[in-house]
Amino acid sequence: MNTEPVLQIKDLSVSFRIRDEYYPAVDQLDLTINKNEVLAIVGESGCGKSALALSLTRLHDVKNTRIDGGLIFKGQDLNKLSPGQMNKIRGSEIGMIFQDPLTALNPLMTIGRQIEENLDYHTTLSKKEKTNRIYELLEHVNITNPQRVYNQYPHELSGGMRQRVMIAIAIACRPSLIIADEPTTALDVTIQSQILDLLKQLQAETEAGIVLITHDLGVVAEMADRVVVMYAGEIVEVATVMDLFNNPLHPYTRSLLASMPGANAGQDQLHVIHGRVPSLQNIPRGSCRFSERIPWIPQTAHAQNPQLDEVGPGHWVRCSCYQHFHFEDEGKGLVMDGIAGAK
Repeated sequence: MNTEPVLQIKDLSVSFRIRDEYYPAVDQLDLTINKNEVLAIVGESGCGKSALALSLTRLHDVKNTRIDGGLIFKGQDLNKLSPGQMNKIRGSEIGMIFQDPLTALNPLMTIGRQIEENLDYHTTLSKKEKTNRIYELLEHVNITNPQRVYNQYPHELSGGMRQRVMIAIAIACRPSLIIADEPTTALDVTIQSQILDLLKQLQAETEAGIVLITHDLGVVAEMADRVVVMYAGEIVEVATVMDLFNNPLHPYTRSLLASMPGANAGQDQLHVIHGRVPSLQNIPRGSCRFSERIPWIPQTAHAQNPQLDEVGPGHWVRCSCYQHFHFEDEGKGLVMDGIAGAK
């Protein structure tokens, strides 16, 4: 795997204002996205995934959002750029694929004009060259009859075709970083597979780094090189995709995997994670944020102010509770096999 960094995230916090106070939805996050790598970020709704994605392109509402820390992209800190400077990078060197193309696309503009807007802003192509480039992009994302689609409106296309158009817009200027926020949400299984195959094909051609935001672990298994598991605004585990599925350590990661259909062969019911992700105001900061959802694990098993520790090459886990975790119905006192040798 290529280890040439495309984006370095340093001590990033994304805080939202509620009344007169700011509460971090992403809390002091450190991460590196490499060239030609698919980095998947997973977790339940409310864990901070989309807040992180939007911060990478600085698309948050500036009146109610505070972003601290560094976003080092090609030697410059995106957080220190003016809006005008950021506009030159967003859409050109950093592409964004939004999770709902029907709302992301302008319903009053033709497909061709919406792709052309990106080319207008970031290139000096002639009108004819832009038209040919749009046809080329539509063909590249496997849309048949691009001349017809060029003149259509978003409502005239299927969900899968709209998502392909979003991908065409994102790659129009050949970016070195693509952020895909739930790119297969609400698509049926067949179309989802086609979209994922398309993203893999595009990555192989461009060697772009891809940040894949998703809650679907099946998508992660198919697409990712490395996986970041987020819970309540923090990273709780980082590993290669093979390590994560073969040797999940953090209780939250294990709970997510156990919740997948087919994860527990022979059982009639899916595993259910106790409780829910806490609201921003109620996150237990300074302690293990997942402890309240595994109440059968004693508090003495959790570290105070837990940090990410490297328990194997490239495998990081937050909090000591992973060494003591067992599922509630497994009986007390059980410890994961092989944990002792993980450090």
